[in-house]
Amino acid sequence: MASNAILEKKQAIVADLVDRLKSSPAGVVVNYQGITVEDDTAMRKELRAAGVKYMVMKNSLTGRACDEVGLGDMKQYLSGMTAIAISENDPIAPAKVIKKYAEKIESFQILAGYLDGAVVDKATVTALADIPSKEVLIAKFLGSIKSPVYGLAYALQAVVDKNGEAAPAQEAVAEA
Repeated sequence: MASNAILEKKQAIVADLVDRLKSSPAGVVVNYQGITVEDDTAMRKELRAAGVKYMVMKNSLTGRACDEVGLGDMKQYLSGMTAIAISENDPIAPAKVIKKYAEKIESFQILAGYLDGAVVDKATVTALADIPSKEVLIAKFLGSIKSPVYGLAYALQAVVDKNGEAAPAQEAVAEA
């Protein structure tokens, strides 16, 4: 029979995981079997840099935490050597980093994930990983807004240059 100290320790672990799951927008569950120490260290470093907490813990503890936050469907994926990567603020970050290593290491597999309180399958996690970063999306949006404005400015400048109205202004600048 388990002692009270062990039960309290397990309850603390589950409570910590529950807090992390409740406060995070997304996470990914993986089967980490077959990953080398070198790759695992590199992956963990990338995950930390992206603000993602990567944890290996007993499936039963992860399952209890998932039940408490309404992600009970996640328990079907918790068998074998599993780990969970939980994002602190960016819903795409764990999927991007984990997918990179899943493609590189054949036995390292994405099992499932969660997004905004709902369990999602491997295909959804992979699709999420393919979304460009927030900065890239903002740059593309600004570029698409800026392009028509530049086109209008160049067209107006061409009209001004064609009619010769720009010549006196250029001469005034040259004289000054």
